[in-house]
Amino acid sequence: MSNKTRNVLKATAVILVLLAVVMKQGYVSIPALAAYTFWMVILAFGMLLIASK
Repeated sequence: MSNKTRNVLKATAVILVLLAVVMKQGYVSIPALAAYTFWMVILAFGMLLIASK
């Protein structure tokens, strides 16, 4: 896996977690994703595990 792919996975994971936190705080409301905030964080954690060496 190249460094560019690792950086993209890490950036995507950070964006997913930030989106989940902002949704939990109530600043952003995305009804289609509201039920999946927990799974978004789990997915982001998995992406970080895959991207780590």
